[in-house]
Amino acid sequence: MHKHLGVKIVGILFLAVFFLTGCKNNNSKITVVGSSAMQLLAEQAGNDYRLAHPSSNIVVQGGGSGTGLSQVQAGAVEIGTSDVFAETQKGINAKKLKNHLIAVVGIVPIVNKNVGIKNLSTEQLKKIFTGKITNWKQVGGKDEPITVINRSKGSGTRTSFEDIVLKGQKPIRSQEQDSNGAVKKIVNSTPGTISYISFPYANDKHIQKLDIDHVKPTNKNITTNKWKLWSYEHMYTKGKPTKKVAAFINYMLGKKVQKDLIPEIGYLSINDMKVMRDSNNKVTKIG
Repeated sequence: MHKHLGVKIVGILFLAVFFLTGCKNNNSKITVVGSSAMQLLAEQAGNDYRLAHPSSNIVVQGGGSGTGLSQVQAGAVEIGTSDVFAETQKGINAKKLKNHLIAVVGIVPIVNKNVGIKNLSTEQLKKIFTGKITNWKQVGGKDEPITVINRSKGSGTRTSFEDIVLKGQKPIRSQEQDSNGAVKKIVNSTPGTISYISFPYANDKHIQKLDIDHVKPTNKNITTNKWKLWSYEHMYTKGKPTKKVAAFINYMLGKKVQKDLIPEIGYLSINDMKVMRDSNNKVTKIG
């Protein structure tokens, strides 16, 4: 009888420890969803954070800025990442969200290497993406039809590109892709194609990055807005973040990420910017 009682007590204690451990693991989970442009940074930083904080559980997913904002607003995730300001998005109540500016990312037009173009003016780029220029020979390239690859609706990168380049004009109907990786693969393999991707994904010898108005797509040129195609990388929380979420965001804003990781993988620290941009795309000097 005593033996059975002892086994029963041990079993109950085991279940209690299992339950408490499970709860602890669940409570330590932080889900980060949204911008595919920020996904690379969030994943790497999340991995590093887990190594330094073994009890933490950072889960990072893409889906686009629109998804990140709607998910965090609904309370479905702890952090929604976005390349655009929440107040610019329909259906998002920015007053209920808290904005944490983490980094800056450049956006660069890319073309198939065989089109014969290395530079476009802003006006030429706009005319290509609005369907007014349809052959590469019109801009000094091959006699070859232009195939435009756009990003999906809900993409913050697309919103930033269209706000800065198209300035309210309607884009041509074209094939759409969800991610930087998919865009890069298609441009590499398909003759006559043009699209745009984030700087951290653009280090590929198989694609041709374009200068705009003879300005090189570099992070240094972004700091002064000489290269105008860039956006902030935001982390949004639903109101004031919890203690565990605040700790992770503080880590993102700390030296290890801002000084080491961000430049290493192609982003730009917000601390290096000499200009700032508001939600209306107005750029002003800092200081």
